[in-house]
Amino acid sequence: MSEHNELGAKGEILAIEFLEQKGLAILEINWRFGKAEVDIIAKDKNTLVIAEVKTRRTNHFGPPEESVGKAKQELLSMAAEEYLERNNLDLDVRFDIISVIVKDNQSKVYHIEDAFFPFE
Repeated sequence: MSEHNELGAKGEILAIEFLEQKGLAILEINWRFGKAEVDIIAKDKNTLVIAEVKTRRTNHFGPPEESVGKAKQELLSMAAEEYLERNNLDLDVRFDIISVIVKDNQSKVYHIEDAFFPFE
């Protein structure tokens, strides 16, 4: 596995552990629909949480969460609709970004709830 992929996988593990510690139930990891891949789908009480994980070694070029652009947001929104439909769920949906900085053996996890809102 390339160094970039290893870093991303480590960030996802840290994000999952973080969400579980906050009491969220993890439903899916790396769920795919068409061109969209949802890093984490979780349930927080009566809310479906669609979480995008961005991991970097530094925020020298800006925080990792800034790399979640409109195109990715649109894909995540479509994937969320499909997930609700496939699983016959009637839940509110929240789009979160988990920003992870991993440097040496230390990491910082930032959870941004309601990071963006789906498009109409």
